[in-house]
Amino acid sequence: MDISVKNDTAPPTSLPDRAERGSSARGATRPGDRIFLALSRGSGIFLLVLMAAIAVFLSLRAASAIGKDEANFFTTFEWNPTGDPPVFGIAVLAFGTVVSSVIALAIAVPVSVGIALFLTHYAPRRLGGPIAYVIDLLAAVPSIVYGLWGALVLVPHLGGLYAWLDEYLGWTGVLEWNGGAPRSLFTVGILLAIMILPIITNVSREIFRQVPRAHEEAALALGATRWEVVRMAVLPYGRSGVISASMLGLGRALGETMAVAMVLSPTFDIEASLLDPGGGTFAQNIASKFNEATTDGRDALIASGLVLFVITLLVNGTARLIIERRKEFSGANA
Repeated sequence: MDISVKNDTAPPTSLPDRAERGSSARGATRPGDRIFLALSRGSGIFLLVLMAAIAVFLSLRAASAIGKDEANFFTTFEWNPTGDPPVFGIAVLAFGTVVSSVIALAIAVPVSVGIALFLTHYAPRRLGGPIAYVIDLLAAVPSIVYGLWGALVLVPHLGGLYAWLDEYLGWTGVLEWNGGAPRSLFTVGILLAIMILPIITNVSREIFRQVPRAHEEAALALGATRWEVVRMAVLPYGRSGVISASMLGLGRALGETMAVAMVLSPTFDIEASLLDPGGGTFAQNIASKFNEATTDGRDALIASGLVLFVITLLVNGTARLIIERRKEFSGANA
């Protein structure tokens, strides 16, 4: 015989739940919490308004310039806003900006991750401290100093590297060198890699330091070597952080101005080889032509700035999507 009694009443709320809700209710009415909430919300709204204002300003000035350009703004290989008719195209600038930034990331990311791993898991404290201090100092060096060093030291000493690349990889056509001055997109990429290396290294180092000690000890208990611990526990945990650090470095590389202007020999031609002098970037073109530009010329430069603005937003948005999709596999929530 079934003697069970059906209870339709909900179970009483536990004391910890009541206490938590009561604490939240009291906290929501505190003046300090209300002020902090208002300031935080206002800061977020202000940021959105500021980004929208920048986008509107760039769009209005860009529309004025593009409406006067009889050629295709995105595919033209010429920049002459004062001509009759005015012509200004961003094909060369977009190519140079993206290629030099990709070269910088390809060089800087592996080196930065290696330095961060060395400082957090291999170097003794007496050695790691000074190295970290020097890297912090590199992040504080102004762009103009990097540009001077690149023009006076880096460029004159790249002939040997260019000759070596031409000898062994010149058959690809991409790394063929015809003996010109090494003021090319490849040189710009090397200089940008040096400039963004401290940013990626510092962020990656802090991420690797946050790896749970239990993860590493568990791997060691299973007999893993130090490299296997790094590969199985440290790198999966810090993958999202490394991607974020790379995007921060890419943001600086995309918008770098003075250092690029002092190293690159700007032309409005896309060379088949990355070692041939020539090319251009958005920031370098704006910096070199803005002072002497007419009203139409400045609108054209602002139009190119709008394209750089959109590229930066797309890159950061893509990075956010990658981080969100791979977060569950990073081991951070384990």
